[in-house]
Amino acid sequence: MKLSREARRQARELFRFSMDGGRLDESRLRAVADGIAERKPREYVQMLKFLARLARLETARHHAVVESAAELSEPARAGILADLVKRFGPVDSEFRQNPALIGGIRIRLGSDVWDGSILTRLESLKQS
Repeated sequence: MKLSREARRQARELFRFSMDGGRLDESRLRAVADGIAERKPREYVQMLKFLARLARLETARHHAVVESAAELSEPARAGILADLVKRFGPVDSEFRQNPALIGGIRIRLGSDVWDGSILTRLESLKQS
């Protein structure tokens, strides 16, 4: 079932209410979701699904996954994290090792990906 324009607007408004200082407040979000489930307004199931989608996207916007071929040193990690914080504000970071990259790093923050790996460069040469 498609979400109506009014239900989408209400879900966005309730989502904005669950924000605190530009960050998602989980306790507020739970209270909002509980309130919707308790009152059961028209199309409340779709509203809850859309609210969950907005929360998932907002959480991903502030979670950086940094992949590198080799283990990064602490100063390198701190430098990468400092650059991300300077550019995007407070972010949660996760550092992973991925030997398939061959060299370089790949950073994913929400739906944005910055790829400076050798694997990607080789694949682009193969495509040419």
